[in-house]
Amino acid sequence: MSTNDYKNASTIYEFSAKDTHGNDVALEKYRGNVVLIVNIASKCGLTKTNYQKLTDLKEKYGERGLHILNFPCNQFGSGMPEADGEDTVCHLRDAKADIGEVFAKIDVNGDEADPLYKFLKAKQTGILGSGIKWNFTKFLINKDGVPVDRYAPTTDPLDIGKDIEKLL
Repeated sequence: MSTNDYKNASTIYEFSAKDTHGNDVALEKYRGNVVLIVNIASKCGLTKTNYQKLTDLKEKYGERGLHILNFPCNQFGSGMPEADGEDTVCHLRDAKADIGEVFAKIDVNGDEADPLYKFLKAKQTGILGSGIKWNFTKFLINKDGVPVDRYAPTTDPLDIGKDIEKLL
């Protein structure tokens, strides 16, 4: 989807993304599942807790249809210096972070922001507007591919569990 087409999209299923190894992934593959989309970073004060709690969410709800889509982003304090591919995979393995599917590093803000994130921000604005304020902002997507909620970086992923339960 081109940069401006996000305005006409109604679901995440209209987007594709590159996985961490550069392969195209049509988000259509998640149709009928609940999805949590997170911008992640390896060197952030929120990393350790979010990695552990996202791993816990995946273990608790993964078999029931939750998919966690993680998008590395280096826009906040250079918090994700690892390159895509093996660097990112090795980092997550070393951190014991089994957090779900990992995509290529993207921008989430600005003119070069990924169209998926432009869409998410347009559908679910934050308290201080649509911009992503920091690493680990989370978007909850229902089984129809529609963003239904947005959570601050400081929101404990396990606190999202009650909302996930309602959608599963």
